[in-house]
Amino acid sequence: MKHIIGATAIAVAVAAGSPATAQEKPGFKDTPMLPDGKWQVHDSDRPYPTVVTPGTVPGAPPSDAVVLFDGKSLDAWRAKARPWIVEDGAMTSIPPLGGRGENALISKASFGDVQLHLEFRSPNPPDHSSQDRGNSGIWFMQRYEIQILDGYQNPTYADGTVGAIYAWKPPLVNASRKPGEWQSYDIVFERPHFGPDGKLLRPAYVTAFLNGVLVQNRQPWLGSTVWRKVAKYEAHGDAAPIQLQDHNSPVSFRNIWVRPLPEAAASHDFEGTVK
Repeated sequence: MKHIIGATAIAVAVAAGSPATAQEKPGFKDTPMLPDGKWQVHDSDRPYPTVVTPGTVPGAPPSDAVVLFDGKSLDAWRAKARPWIVEDGAMTSIPPLGGRGENALISKASFGDVQLHLEFRSPNPPDHSSQDRGNSGIWFMQRYEIQILDGYQNPTYADGTVGAIYAWKPPLVNASRKPGEWQSYDIVFERPHFGPDGKLLRPAYVTAFLNGVLVQNRQPWLGSTVWRKVAKYEAHGDAAPIQLQDHNSPVSFRNIWVRPLPEAAASHDFEGTVK
């Protein structure tokens, strides 16, 4: 009933010659002030949201996305050792020559708060088990890792399976598909904030969906990801590259894009951001 009454009120205002016309700025100027002290309820002067055109099919990049991989080119990336393989619309990790170390793929652009979409595929038939089966990872700011692993009927330690904040928080559920099937990640990453003295003011947060299923719900990070150690924060800049891990397993990727987020997207719990 509230929506009907509101629509009726606007219609009456239009009929009476009020400034609140449907063609110009629908809304009200005689309503209570909201807690932010800037806008009234249904304020006719409040700025409209920016128009973004969604992708034509689910998972396709929207109009404001930065496309990092479109199935054709690795121009947005640099490999730590040698270029990854691009074939049939996908790119696949490849270890460094000699098999020593890792051959991470690092974005040329740097990001802070982002929405990321990425699709990945574990090798089929699977080889090995636990951490040696379809292992990769998404490293936000080259520090904070969300695990990629073949999690289908593949027991491993809980904070190291697919969907985990590696070495910290297991996923809420295991939503893995079978090896060889394409899987999707949709992730919102909120960067940490540091004071001028390097003191942590607010941790990093992550919300992650694996194959459309919530696996991390605005979970705070303990700090930079470290194997077999408790993570801790070290002050760093507001933006850094995204990194895809090579862990000696030919994991494939496609359809990678990000949307840099405004500070207002993470402002509701932190006084240091824009309201």
